[in-house]
Amino acid sequence: MNTPNPSMSLTKPEAFDLSTKQRIYVAMGMIGLIILALAAFNVTFPYRPLALTTALVLIALGAILFANDLYLGKMEGIKNDGVMFKSISSRGIWAWISGIAFTSFYILLYFRAEWLGLAKEGAENTGLVALFDPLSKLLNGNPASQWFVYGTLYTLAILVFGYKFLLKYRNNSYQRLRTFSVMFFQLSFAFLIPEFMSRLNSESFSLPYYDLKNIWPLNYYNFEQYRVDDFISAGNAGLALLIFGLLSIFVITPILTYKYGKRWYCSWVCGCGGLAETAGDSFRHLSDKRQFAWKIERWVVHSVVVFVTLMTTAVVYSYLGEDSSTYWLTKSTFLIGVGSLLTIVFALVMIFKREQLAKDAQYGAIGYFVIIMVLIGLHYFNGSDLFLFRAESLRQYYGFLIGAIFSGVIGTGFYPIFGNRVWCRFGCPMAAILGFQQRLFSKFRITTNGGQCISCGNCSTYCEMGIDVRAYAQKGENIVRSSCVGCGICAAVCPRGVLKLENDGLKGRINSNDILLGNDVNLMDLVNEK
Repeated sequence: MNTPNPSMSLTKPEAFDLSTKQRIYVAMGMIGLIILALAAFNVTFPYRPLALTTALVLIALGAILFANDLYLGKMEGIKNDGVMFKSISSRGIWAWISGIAFTSFYILLYFRAEWLGLAKEGAENTGLVALFDPLSKLLNGNPASQWFVYGTLYTLAILVFGYKFLLKYRNNSYQRLRTFSVMFFQLSFAFLIPEFMSRLNSESFSLPYYDLKNIWPLNYYNFEQYRVDDFISAGNAGLALLIFGLLSIFVITPILTYKYGKRWYCSWVCGCGGLAETAGDSFRHLSDKRQFAWKIERWVVHSVVVFVTLMTTAVVYSYLGEDSSTYWLTKSTFLIGVGSLLTIVFALVMIFKREQLAKDAQYGAIGYFVIIMVLIGLHYFNGSDLFLFRAESLRQYYGFLIGAIFSGVIGTGFYPIFGNRVWCRFGCPMAAILGFQQRLFSKFRITTNGGQCISCGNCSTYCEMGIDVRAYAQKGENIVRSSCVGCGICAAVCPRGVLKLENDGLKGRINSNDILLGNDVNLMDLVNEK
């Protein structure tokens, strides 16, 4: 006798199929995507504002109604039911189709925007880009660019999937608060405010399009000559933004990271992190947890930091002059300043924090420091190009390899294959710099109550940064890792309340993982110290 559900599995994978309502809501969203796809294939809609509104509303409404049906009928609590059985979240056929589709879109966006309808100067947009012209003219007064299309869809994704995330974690106040935060910063600081700023530009006033929450080295282009010239030419407003950009690097970021860890940015403000936490939530368990991946991560992400530091130094150096009477910041003064800053940071870490670095990290820091100083010396004594390459070449290599291929094509396009934080783990220089500060100088840690741990592994499974959280929890050891973005999902999915995100003093923050017996220490002394 044939049965509709022949599976004998206790986990009943067939129970995670879409319901009839959910299929209808998915169809609504797909209709919206089809409208955008038809526009990309140069189908002309008679009334673009209506077509665009219909597409975006159908996408948003379909996702919202789907989330309502999925979560509101269930009791509060984290719901990761069936993620290992769904094709989209278990590297199945739909995961690969989605990954290829998103990646193809990114490639077109970055390298073949004219195929999406972007017009050359003086002509009118066509295709998908033209579909967004009405919204672009409403916000900034100009026709849409491929980046406006990207920004609109990016913001829509964070808002819509942020709503889904809020329903899923509605019993957790920390998750709700940080989700509202990333939705707010993306909508206002990353999307609307820059568009309104662009609308203020005129022939006599030109302020660069500026995402106020992007900090160097994420906005690696912020100190190129054309940007600095635009800031200065915009008068007090532009100068204030330029100063704000410098303060963000050397003052604001270190202070906030010292107090709260890198989570203040990576999980509360950053657009990349915002998309990873909302649209990428269903794929967080796909992050590679192997120790091999961790070793690769450390070398790759810190190499990117060195790359962007060299590139930015070379770019700024290229447009400075030699005459100190014309401007005090000359080429020589700038290089001496960069070399001195790197030397001070290197010396302070090696003198006061060396014991907190593994041997390979110490060797890597020494090696990179020596290489940079040798390259600067070669330039002084031989007069060769700074760092052996022209500044423009370094800029192009970084923009292509890191800014486009890594962060966009691989980092976001392949969420369903590599997990939602592959860019943050392996490529983001901002995450690496904040992680360095978090590991050595921050009050943030995740405390553990090892006596309550039942080794279920939920924490490690859903750690998007590939950290084996369970290994720390089993030993009752504080988790202080440079890669941790403080998302708090490990604590949220723990059934025993073993994990807790805290900010406290630096003393005793990093525990030894040695097992203490009752006669090894005077326990009352430890209690009194606390």
